[in-house]
Amino acid sequence: MAEEQAAEKRISIGKIYLKDFSFESPQAPEVFRHPEWKPKTNLNISSGHTALSDNQHEIVLTISVEAKHKDQTLFIAELQQAGLFELVGYDDDELSTIVGSFCPNTLFPYARETLSTLITKAGFPEFILQPINFDNLYAQSQKHREETVAGETEKKH
Repeated sequence: MAEEQAAEKRISIGKIYLKDFSFESPQAPEVFRHPEWKPKTNLNISSGHTALSDNQHEIVLTISVEAKHKDQTLFIAELQQAGLFELVGYDDDELSTIVGSFCPNTLFPYARETLSTLITKAGFPEFILQPINFDNLYAQSQKHREETVAGETEKKH
């Protein structure tokens, strides 16, 4: 019986694609005349999910990076790396975990390579986005959601 259930579950990647990308360096070319900066980066990551049919899902991983030196913006990059996934045979909890963790983990290497390449091509030093633990981020997100629901329930009583 367990073998039959496992055989019914399937994850297939239909397509991985760059949905949107924007890059700006508002201080160029002046920023390149003083290459002695020590930039601080602000990184934001989120993912979104759209069910296209019962089994087809679009997952979009959005990563934005802003690099500043003092109060001067060196560059802003935002990328939406997307994928079409066929997810068959999963209950709602399993589907939520796959969409919130597995799919972003799958998309992340593509997003990281694209960001690194384009930032370097824009004239900036090599940019290496460190690995991200999407399993942990998903768990934190679920915990926060549960705490929010529990807090709202307490307020009603």
